[in-house]
Amino acid sequence: MNSLEIFKCLSDNSRLKIINSLMIEPMYVELLAERLELSTSTVSFHLKKLMDANIVSSKKEQYYTVYSINEEIFSMTLKDLVKDDRRQEEILNQREQKYREKVIDSFFKYGKLKEIPVQKKKRQIVLEKIAESFEEDREYTEKEVNLIIADFHDDFCTIRRDLIGFDLMERNNGIYKRKK
Repeated sequence: MNSLEIFKCLSDNSRLKIINSLMIEPMYVELLAERLELSTSTVSFHLKKLMDANIVSSKKEQYYTVYSINEEIFSMTLKDLVKDDRRQEEILNQREQKYREKVIDSFFKYGKLKEIPVQKKKRQIVLEKIAESFEEDREYTEKEVNLIIADFHDDFCTIRRDLIGFDLMERNNGIYKRKK
């Protein structure tokens, strides 16, 4: 069930008229068109939309296709219709991932960092992206770290310091290591 599709369907006056008619009794297209003073093509168009949203179903009876409302949809409460089945954590993770992608897309061009973000959250995301270039269990000299960072941005000193400051890398006696 797609609640958004249901609400979109219910936002059209012609569809509401069709639904109200079908609540009285199941009908075929020509009868609906006659009763609602609409063309058969208009009624067919709206019935297709209603069927796609699972609000209406159809069955063949002799020469006609008879349409009726889906009682299951109409027995649901508004609370059931608006309830998001996904877990809240999953929704938040999807939003966070979209935000991360947006930040990366706006600060990187052809793999190069255009500028170092001022906002802390954006800077964290950019630094995490750069940190991915370092292997987790490998030790690096300062020169090696600078060379890797220089592939992203010329200000490798600031970025190197921020990688340490944001706890993405550690430094011991001039040896750098990516944190897990």
